[in-house]
Amino acid sequence: MNFLLKAAFVIDPTSPFHQQTVDILIENGTITDINSNIDSKANIKEVSLSNLHVSQGWFDSSVSFGEPGYEERETIAHGLDVAAKSGFTGIALHPNTNPITDTSASVGFLISKALHNAVSLYPIGALTNGSQGVDMAELYDMQQAGAIAFGDYKKAIQNPNLLKIALLYAQNFEGLVLSFPQDNNIAGKGMVHEEKQSTFLGLKGIPSLAEELQIARDIFLLEYTGGKLHIPTISTAKSVQLIREAKTKGLQISCSTTVHHLTLTDEKLISFDSNYKVLPPLRTQKDAEALQKGINDGTIDMVTSDHRPMDIEHKNVEFDNAKYGTTGLENAFGTLNHLLDTEKTIELLTNGKTIFGINRNTIAVGNNADLSMFNPEGDSIFEKEHILSTSKNSAFIGTEIKGTTYGIISNGKIVLK
Repeated sequence: MNFLLKAAFVIDPTSPFHQQTVDILIENGTITDINSNIDSKANIKEVSLSNLHVSQGWFDSSVSFGEPGYEERETIAHGLDVAAKSGFTGIALHPNTNPITDTSASVGFLISKALHNAVSLYPIGALTNGSQGVDMAELYDMQQAGAIAFGDYKKAIQNPNLLKIALLYAQNFEGLVLSFPQDNNIAGKGMVHEEKQSTFLGLKGIPSLAEELQIARDIFLLEYTGGKLHIPTISTAKSVQLIREAKTKGLQISCSTTVHHLTLTDEKLISFDSNYKVLPPLRTQKDAEALQKGINDGTIDMVTSDHRPMDIEHKNVEFDNAKYGTTGLENAFGTLNHLLDTEKTIELLTNGKTIFGINRNTIAVGNNADLSMFNPEGDSIFEKEHILSTSKNSAFIGTEIKGTTYGIISNGKIVLK
């Protein structure tokens, strides 16, 4: 199908049309013309939206759905539709399914379920068999099948020798290893940030030390082995400092933080609302400010929604028994755009492609059309009816957002909200 975007303001520093309002003609998935005014033709779908802005397609490096095994939380088809209407043209899907994505066949299954979709699905393979943290999974076979990285979702690699071997082995095929930042021996049975708020509420705490010890250990291992290491969803001020120092040494280390760790704190726990039960736990305002500083100085490479739909049977229960996780695709842009300027928001939503080895399509004639469409203006409140996911476990209900996502054009298809 062919499309003509009318009066689109381009945000793409790599494009010759950056910060210009242009018409963009897309034919058979390729940008064939960009000009101040392009006449529409009979076989072209014209797209004209209020204050239309376009950028390179957004990528979320940390997404969970449910299929296979937990389809009541979110199917792949519906999840990809949510991603598209939230402005994302690509998502990295975690292996926390049933069965765990730890073989080339399971990677191939996920890719086949997303064929012919506007959103590109990139599987993350489990680092260990069954994500049990004992034996390394078939990393090379999964990479050949289409996995873009390897990690056990929300499960720390407690055996340092296992991570050492994975970092060494993955270098043979430029593999990216993920290591969840938590020392379980320090975290114990904690479920929220350990500080005055946890004491006041009588909830068992996870100290910042649990995250920071693990990151310090992983940095030592990376310094010894070489290779590429990604630390997902960091949440403390000291973690930012540790990774900043590691980068000055020239190590190939990258990291992300989440939208909720940037904008929400453990003060939210006063309501005992299980939607605020996330892992790592919500930290303090001091930590959130350090994360924001880490974004501004380039220490933190990307921001993720850490989207994790969870059915009501596992969320609408006592806080102690509730599962971790919040949805986040739907509000990711609006929340970040409310906190940061729009260009910085777009940078953080696209940077992950470089880290995860995904092609970035500059907005230029001759390139594939991989576009996110949005209006960066307009303040509003994110409400439950704005949640597109099957599961409604959002920590952002009642928070302020700025801007609106319209949808995407990618893989020769268009999806509009």
